[in-house]
Amino acid sequence: MNAPNFFVILYVDSPERSGAFYAALLGRQPVEASPTFVLFVLDGGFKLGLWSRHTVQPAAAAAGGGAEIVFAQDTPAAVDAAHRDWAGRGLNILQAPTDMDFGRTFVALDPDNHRLRVYWLNDGDQA
Repeated sequence: MNAPNFFVILYVDSPERSGAFYAALLGRQPVEASPTFVLFVLDGGFKLGLWSRHTVQPAAAAAGGGAEIVFAQDTPAAVDAAHRDWAGRGLNILQAPTDMDFGRTFVALDPDNHRLRVYWLNDGDQA
């Protein structure tokens, strides 16, 4: 059966630069790195690939911002702490921490303008 295997590939201008960005953000080193591709394997088997948009075949027409990588947090305070950390690292913050119908969230951008959403899900038990 054909099924997705928890692998996301982002097309980036510089895999080396983006690899360094994600290594710092994720707190781990890639398992593979070359001039055109960097691969991270994260907890739960999720894989994040960073492929040079200049060498991918067939050529990719999509640019950053068309999808999001989402990071779940346990509490609203953890969302705010992540925001302070990421803003302190110099990430471009697209949306400051905001309470929305699903919970608390903010959005930042990586060096290639891929959206990174951090959120806490309000499961309906909170007042």
